[in-house]
Amino acid sequence: MSLDFDLDDLVMTTALADIHDAKILIVDDNRSNVALLEAILEEEEYERVFSTTDPFQVEPLFQEHQFDLILLDIRMPGMSGIEVLQRLATLVRDDYLPVIVLTAQTDQETRQQALAAGAKDFITKPFDDWEVLLRIKNTLQTRLYFTRQALRADLMEREVLIRTKELRETQFEIVQRLGVAGELRDNETGAHVQRMSRTCALLAEKRGLGKAYAELLLNASVMHDIGKIGIPDSILLKAGKLSDAEWQVMKEHPKIGGRIIGDHQTNLITIARETALYHHEKWDGTGYPFGIAGNNIPVAARIAAISDVFDALTTERPYKKAWSVDDAMGELKRNAGKHFEPIMVELFQENLPEIIEIITCYRD
Repeated sequence: MSLDFDLDDLVMTTALADIHDAKILIVDDNRSNVALLEAILEEEEYERVFSTTDPFQVEPLFQEHQFDLILLDIRMPGMSGIEVLQRLATLVRDDYLPVIVLTAQTDQETRQQALAAGAKDFITKPFDDWEVLLRIKNTLQTRLYFTRQALRADLMEREVLIRTKELRETQFEIVQRLGVAGELRDNETGAHVQRMSRTCALLAEKRGLGKAYAELLLNASVMHDIGKIGIPDSILLKAGKLSDAEWQVMKEHPKIGGRIIGDHQTNLITIARETALYHHEKWDGTGYPFGIAGNNIPVAARIAAISDVFDALTTERPYKKAWSVDDAMGELKRNAGKHFEPIMVELFQENLPEIIEIITCYRD
């Protein structure tokens, strides 16, 4: 899905489109002051004007109407304008709320307290109509600008998220297609890759690596044997046992896979490269192509190794019969600390019923 629109047009239709559409609240305990301000605003064609003489009503009124501007008296019985500002601050932490303070007090302390509490401007009583209207206009224009910019940022963030999702899905699809390309050259089936990759994802999650990592490994591990593309058919498809020379050629396929996948620094490509390069390494250092051991083998490759071997053992191939699950599990246990990381063998045993379900679901 893509967002094909003009951001400025959408912002204009979604945000406050005109300052005369603004919702304005007048808060003053003096009813005559309220009436005067209402008359001034009505004359200037501000149509959504609300008022109250009770400062305790400001919070519930704001929560209901989400005002664009508040004209707030400072000296009121029961609750001062400063206290009202402090309460409003808890409701609009991530927003911009213009408050114009109405006050007959011009001392520095009052102005400082009001500004510190969030007031944006002052109107000194008694006031002239033109000053009130100009200060309201200027403040609402600032509010309008802020609202548009905030909405534009939100829309841009959504667009970035959608584009990122599209790129991620494309990346996954390319990896999957390359995995299929590898299958077409091998005598293994697509079902093997499905079983192996799903077993990898299950073990990654059971190991505590998280759902996100498990999903990456699910997609990345399909490329573990992509390097076989570079192995001659005479060796790759040979029905009988490989000669020593042929085996040395075959052992190059992890390096070939690493070159095919490359080293682009995204999580998916990194994990795909790790599984391709190191899934034939062994815990005791006797594997190939580098002979690394223990924790030097990336965890993705350790998981891929045991998943790949178990599926190979329990699957019939032209050169062998399928092993039983018990026999294959026995082989994994015998090779704990040798071929496989011991904890991976334990996890495999503990989750064998779920692994068998995968095998059953994705039979050849």
